[in-house]
Amino acid sequence: QVQLVESGGGLVQAGGSLRLSCVASGRTFTNYHMGWFRQAPGKEREFVGGISRRSSYIDYAASVKGRFTISRDNAKNTVYLQMNSLKPDDTGVYYCAARTSLLSTIATIPGSYDYWGQGTQVTVSS
Repeated sequence: QVQLVESGGGLVQAGGSLRLSCVASGRTFTNYHMGWFRQAPGKEREFVGGISRRSSYIDYAASVKGRFTISRDNAKNTVYLQMNSLKPDDTGVYYCAARTSLLSTIATIPGSYDYWGQGTQVTVSS
């Protein structure tokens, strides 16, 4: 079992930045690929970015590429999402997720992930 706790959400104006953190506990952090997802009201949960166990592979949704950066610090059992040039469309609850896999590819489907955090709200005002 892995426990994930997100933090760093909040209210920010368009064009601003936020940095989300997700701390993992319970199992060896390097066993897991990590992903960030978000969900806006009335919409399905969508992939934002993912990073492999040793940060060798990283992938982003097209909508955030060039603005968001995912990284991880395995010594701190933490994955980060740096969000710059935020837009109102980035508003939603952001979740981190963990996935065990022998493959190096980054999964973009929520059902591929085994563990989820409780989410942190990000609101971008226009």
